[in-house]
Amino acid sequence: MSEWYAANFAVGLIPALLMVAAALRAYASGHTLPRHMWRTFNALALLALAFAAAALVLELLAAHSGHAVTTGIGNWLAINQFGTWVSLLVQLLGAAIGIYSSKHLEGEPRQRVYIAALAAVLASVHLLLLANHWVVLIAAWAAIEWAMHYLLCFYRDRPFALLAAHKKMVTDRGADVLLVIAALLAWREVGSGSLTDLWAYLAAGHASPTLAWSGVCLALAVIARTALMPVHGWLVQVMEAPTPVSALLHAGVVNLGGYVLVLFAPLLGVALAARWLLVVFGLVSAVVAGLVLLTRVSQKVHLAWSTIAQMGFMLLECGLGLYLFAALHLLGHSLYKAHNFLNASSAVKETSRKLITGEVENSHASMLLAVPVALAIVLAFRLLAGNHAWPWWWAGVLALAWAPLLWVPKASRERTGTVAVRLATALGTAVALTVAACLVDRAPIGASEAPLAGAGIVALVGMTLMYLEMVAFQVWPHAIRTLRRWVYAGFYMDEGYTHWVLRLWPTRWAGVESCAVVTPASTGTCARSEA
Repeated sequence: MSEWYAANFAVGLIPALLMVAAALRAYASGHTLPRHMWRTFNALALLALAFAAAALVLELLAAHSGHAVTTGIGNWLAINQFGTWVSLLVQLLGAAIGIYSSKHLEGEPRQRVYIAALAAVLASVHLLLLANHWVVLIAAWAAIEWAMHYLLCFYRDRPFALLAAHKKMVTDRGADVLLVIAALLAWREVGSGSLTDLWAYLAAGHASPTLAWSGVCLALAVIARTALMPVHGWLVQVMEAPTPVSALLHAGVVNLGGYVLVLFAPLLGVALAARWLLVVFGLVSAVVAGLVLLTRVSQKVHLAWSTIAQMGFMLLECGLGLYLFAALHLLGHSLYKAHNFLNASSAVKETSRKLITGEVENSHASMLLAVPVALAIVLAFRLLAGNHAWPWWWAGVLALAWAPLLWVPKASRERTGTVAVRLATALGTAVALTVAACLVDRAPIGASEAPLAGAGIVALVGMTLMYLEMVAFQVWPHAIRTLRRWVYAGFYMDEGYTHWVLRLWPTRWAGVESCAVVTPASTGTCARSEA
């Protein structure tokens, strides 16, 4: 290992160690006042943030100077460029959530458990981002979900929180089994559990049905962990948890599936069936969840369905082989969703404004012209980029994604200025997003592209149908009332999944006064006592 890489790896490992120290400190605090515990946690979180930033800078310098990258601790841990980006992002979110929580939870009991669990989640995420072995990857991901349980069940007297935690536990155990199978298949084929050895084996041109099945199991595990349909219900129901927990879950935990898929891009390259699974599940989740969120009023529930749609779109990008887009999507979505959850209270002001000014109906002409205008913007910048920025079908998908931004209110004498400003802002946003998309292949993320043309056409058709349905909801809201009820219920997919979960793994949740009342024989989620 070069001295440069050894120093870089040591700096990258420090955030995980600091968060472990924060968790142990909170766990051993005993009767320490909450404000003192928060002061310690926030200081360690900010220090970890500084080291995460330093690790990213060192990794970028190492990549620019061409230093060799080898393993960190044996074949178990290693640092990678995309991992350092995600590490900095998650630690930034963790530090912000810690500062927010210290005020948000003031006066609440069990803050010691909350701080210890929050620190444990962050430490486990850092460990997952350093994983260079199947065992470390599986153990770190399981540790994240175990620590998240204490945050999700923070209010132990809320039945729906208990039901959601139970459903999440069952889903996670299924994902764990799939990950273990994927690891065993790859280990048997390569002769090693090291991910570095797996990448070298694949780079040498070796492909086999065993590795293809390993990729399928990995894809299914990620689908389960990222709460895609039909196993998505728990993500909506955990809105019972404190708002900062929702921010951490949606911005820094659920989207780790995207990181794992980008990391395992070489394995997906020899597992065509796995990529099609990601395309199908991702497209269905993006389309259905994107429609459901249009029918929801509650701010946090709306954001939860938005996360399901975004995770579906991210996994769709991975299935299509657009790993750079998926990587930047992960980073952008994390910042956007954390801000929205921590700023959720602003929905009250927005509702008050609408009560005063009234709802504004979108112009039908803008809905008709939005797609061709967005497509013209995307194709113009694709031409300027030399037609190599992305495949032609992805230009259509991007245009359909940008099109709703170009919807503007119906013009009237009172709103002439407002409509003009809205239109200018929409056009500017579409141009800015397209420019960002053109710069994707130059971003120092550490991911590559491997487009899958056939699946891209399927994605284009699916996104077109989604756009037409969105327009129908706007233009004929009363004519599609029956369909709207089905959409509001998410086509009842979660009801079916909940039924089978409770049949296969029964639990008491309705009317339970605390998690501690439920016994280990009935559930593995809420029997854990306070640490």
